[in-house]
Amino acid sequence: MTDVAASDFRHPRRYVRLDTILRLRWLAVLGQLAAIFVVVQGLNFDLPIIPCVTIVSFSALLNLTLQIAFNPMQRLEPVYAASLLALNIAELAALLYFTGGLQNPFSFLFLAPVLISATALPIRLTIALGALAIACATVLGFFHLPLPWEGDEPLEFPPIYLFGVWLSIVLAIGVTSLYAFQVTEEARKLSDALAATELVLTREQHLTQLDGLAAAAAHELGTPLSTIFLISRELEKTVQETLQDNPALASDLKTLREQAQRCRDILAKITQLSSTGAPFDRMPLSTLIEETVAPHRDFGIAIKVRIAVAGTREPVGMRNPAILYGVGNILENAVDFARATVEVNAWWNTETVEIVISDDGPGIAPDVLKRIGEPYLSRRRGVDDAQGEPSGLGLGVFIARTLLERTGAKVSFTNRTFPDHGAVVQIVWPRNRFESDEIAWESSS
Repeated sequence: MTDVAASDFRHPRRYVRLDTILRLRWLAVLGQLAAIFVVVQGLNFDLPIIPCVTIVSFSALLNLTLQIAFNPMQRLEPVYAASLLALNIAELAALLYFTGGLQNPFSFLFLAPVLISATALPIRLTIALGALAIACATVLGFFHLPLPWEGDEPLEFPPIYLFGVWLSIVLAIGVTSLYAFQVTEEARKLSDALAATELVLTREQHLTQLDGLAAAAAHELGTPLSTIFLISRELEKTVQETLQDNPALASDLKTLREQAQRCRDILAKITQLSSTGAPFDRMPLSTLIEETVAPHRDFGIAIKVRIAVAGTREPVGMRNPAILYGVGNILENAVDFARATVEVNAWWNTETVEIVISDDGPGIAPDVLKRIGEPYLSRRRGVDDAQGEPSGLGLGVFIARTLLERTGAKVSFTNRTFPDHGAVVQIVWPRNRFESDEIAWESSS
């Protein structure tokens, strides 16, 4: 059992999805190709096409490689995300070198990667990217090829104007990044809220273990105290019959019997507290399912529970509040979305423990399915929707999925195969983690 300081949860690590970075990079590739085409074909300016197209092709090839090699939905470590954003800055600087440097109006695009970093990455990485962008802008102020323009003579801007462009880029990077950082700080409090939830659950687990020790102590001490009580009562009777002239000894034996009885009464109270289904009790999988299903039976939706008969004994785990909350929240969503029936199926073998919750509702929209479990994700119907079906998916599912994954579970969301309709949530634990989830919580805290 370990104590957890609240400060351990105040600064969760920040992550950005690979898909977000790839979207930015593909947008940059398309924009750069369009700009090259317009300048060459539309304006008939003399542009070094081969170097520019080579840089854009390299960027596109890298995007394609990342999209094939990795899952776009995975969240990148901050340093990797910052590296890709730094590469964006370097590619933009290379293009600007061949197309006029700071004289090129697209030089303000240095702001985009730094702005994304300010909304998603730690402040130290944002400062580093801002410094890189400013350094590239500074170098381009002195070293660059002429700006593509009409006529034989290159277009020259006064140094004071170029200094003004450089200064405006620097101020834009600083001011807008600071503003974006302050605005998105409210969204980052979501991570703090989740961390606080985990802290509460961890402390409840800590109290659970203390309750278990108290119950064990009550059970173990009950037998010797009963023996002491019986012997003291027999001795008291013997003294009263044979040693009537020794009232002091009789009084001492009476006090001994009374104190032993008092200890028995105290332990009986502890035993009564621990026999009412307290959180420290171990519970079979079927009991866990029944406890999560029971609060949702009286809402007009039939809940069918099927527990497969397996050749191995039923798995038994600690009554983990994270599992109860996670499974209960998913079941609650299934009841909200179902038209008539929710099915809860469970089975196990020597390796895994699995719970599948499905409903006969409208299912999960394809565009939401890949993103389900993200915070604040929802699809709310308008007021004109005649069906009026519930459609919110957001913070509750996000917290439930995260808590279940912290206990070792793998959670996946799918839809039923046509012609059936409805959502299916599959929760799978390694059996050893399910039956020893209290160890998992200790190690994670």
